[in-house]
Amino acid sequence: MLVIVAPGQGAQSPGFLTPWLESPEFRARFEWLSTVASLDLIHYGTDADAETIRRTEIAQPLLVATGLVAALGIFPHPTDAFGKVSAVAGHSVGELTAAAGARVITAEQAMVLVRERGKAMAEAAAVTETGMTAVLGGDPDEVLATIEKHGLTAANNNAPGQVVAAGTLAQLQALADEPPAKARLTPLSVAGAFHTVHMEPAVGHLANLARSVSVHDPRTRFVSNKDGQVVHDGRDVLRRIVGQIAHPVRWDLCLDTFADLGVTGLLEMPPAGTLTGIAKRALRGVETFALKSPDQLDEARAFCDKHGEFTEIDTTPTWRMVVSPAKGTFHVDPQAADADVLSSGSPIGEVASLRDRIVVTAAHGGQVVEWLVEDGDLVSPGQPLIRLHPEGGAA
Repeated sequence: MLVIVAPGQGAQSPGFLTPWLESPEFRARFEWLSTVASLDLIHYGTDADAETIRRTEIAQPLLVATGLVAALGIFPHPTDAFGKVSAVAGHSVGELTAAAGARVITAEQAMVLVRERGKAMAEAAAVTETGMTAVLGGDPDEVLATIEKHGLTAANNNAPGQVVAAGTLAQLQALADEPPAKARLTPLSVAGAFHTVHMEPAVGHLANLARSVSVHDPRTRFVSNKDGQVVHDGRDVLRRIVGQIAHPVRWDLCLDTFADLGVTGLLEMPPAGTLTGIAKRALRGVETFALKSPDQLDEARAFCDKHGEFTEIDTTPTWRMVVSPAKGTFHVDPQAADADVLSSGSPIGEVASLRDRIVVTAAHGGQVVEWLVEDGDLVSPGQPLIRLHPEGGAA
């Protein structure tokens, strides 16, 4: 089972785009995405220095564009991907790359959104002097308690032993003066406290733009940074991506979902290395592939062939499926069980786990074709629960 992931801000380095531009085809694609983003991505990916590409409004479009172009290198015919890729996910801004890869939004929509996201987050970061510090090691509960004690936010909970604290510079200094036991602190070279309340102004700006963006339901499982849930409603995917700007990234929960899915192979899009490094420590037995340059594309395709399998999610226009967002026990809603037609947004049941109970709704509604599970069944993330025929036309 194959999952493809896209890295977030901080993965870029000076000149990392250079080998990709040796191909006229790849260069042409970068020129097109540069035009869409109103940024000279080729310059920033080749000649610009580390300080320049650290800027939020530059780093984010550069990363998303690179992931999109590399994806076409692996899957020249995107529809081929949907028969092999079991799930996609992105870390922070990488969620836009993943959403485009899952066909929730187009590449052009992703570039416009990431351009505006980067600008809005840079403006929000300029209001107050804030920053981020990686907290490595230590007792996980003590680390989180200490971060909260100092008024900070665990903005990135990447895996056990790898948490990023974010807040004002004064709060970060207090953390440095009184760190958790047996933990190592590393200040990060970022422009502000991303994924905290300090980013709320950016959420509002992007939310206004997102209202005009047309979306489609994912063609493969989309694993959300918000809570590690599998999301199969395109509108919900976009809402979550927008809201995530000011809320913590729970990559640890995404890793849990990968394990629940039974993932055997994880491929990281360029500039790769960060997420595969985390996966090697957190997902024992899962083979990883860090795609860093185009001369690895043949190996990447072979890796996808090795781990790819037929995905259960289909988008045949004559019906829709509602899928489970997480691992747990499914309990059918009594009213849904007796219904022939479900209205948009009506609940079909709950998925109960040791952690919580998640209500599952029929986002689009429709006529019940068949139930694919029974009350009390154990379900896995992304497992189809019910098949619906759209009311009033094709999906």
